[in-house]
Amino acid sequence: MAKRVLFFLCCILSGAFVLPAFAALKDTAAVDYRPKIQGTIRAKYEYNTSDDLHRFQVRNARLNVNGNICRFISYKAEVDLSDEGVMKMLDAFIRYTPLENWDITIGQQKVPFSTENLRSPHLYYFANRSFIAKQMSHDVRDVGLMMRYSYTKKFPFSISAGLYNGSGLYEQKEWQNNFNIAARVVFNPMDDFEFSLSMNSVKPDAIRMNLFDASLNWTLDQFHAEAEYVYKTYEKKAFKDTQAAMVFACYHIPTPKWKALKKISPVLRYDFMTDNHKTSMDAAGNCLVDDYGRQRITGGFIFSLGTPFLSDIRLNYEQYFYNNVIENHDNKLVVECVVRF
Repeated sequence: MAKRVLFFLCCILSGAFVLPAFAALKDTAAVDYRPKIQGTIRAKYEYNTSDDLHRFQVRNARLNVNGNICRFISYKAEVDLSDEGVMKMLDAFIRYTPLENWDITIGQQKVPFSTENLRSPHLYYFANRSFIAKQMSHDVRDVGLMMRYSYTKKFPFSISAGLYNGSGLYEQKEWQNNFNIAARVVFNPMDDFEFSLSMNSVKPDAIRMNLFDASLNWTLDQFHAEAEYVYKTYEKKAFKDTQAAMVFACYHIPTPKWKALKKISPVLRYDFMTDNHKTSMDAAGNCLVDDYGRQRITGGFIFSLGTPFLSDIRLNYEQYFYNNVIENHDNKLVVECVVRF
């Protein structure tokens, strides 16, 4: 019964926002209908100092097309031609903006959870994402419906909430009896300060998991700092609660005397996570560890080149720390080249 009420509520809310938009068809304001083509390429070299091994990778080769159909309808379609050598369809959504400060997005999209999870690859501060973004953020993208409200006056904030299949991008034919739910609220009390709270309720297997996230970021002139924390619980206490946290700082040093180089940015990050369960089960149906608890310190530099488009070189070294159960094979030096056009 609750699911039917939820379904009809979504229909009513969608209609309430879409129907007034027909009045906007008479709006004569100029709209740019030309599609925009954008892309991101990340190519990198890694040296595993723990095992004396090397590899080259194309981490991303993304292309997207986005634009407007009319004043209140926009779209985006994005494909990754090489996500570590695998081709993937990413965003594919339609967005309706029928009322000021409101929008509704339907299709393949990023789930509104976490801060780093929502950051595009060309905006990363490090070559590799934190444990929160890579290990803890379930179903970074999914197929569903998201609604967002933004208030931009005295105390700016935004609220996003969405329903998703929970079966990922490539199993869309399956009928669902349980949706994934995600919600995020962002506060901007000052221009250079942001605080957010978010939650994500997922059911990738027989056990439902609930994730709760808090993050903040602060910018002061050339200095930028962020901190984020995630707490994850499991239905029926099927697995010990998982925690993860991340904090990093970056300082931008302009280089006006070097034409080929715009700035150098030293970066330093600490992150950790406890034992984490995703989907692995034993024969008796008990939850197993998918990601063992670990800590990591990452340091390095971002070299931003003086080009018309974004072009960065990221140099990082990652030092891992495991407990006595796991042998460390993950320490690495990473050199990553990024372009955004």
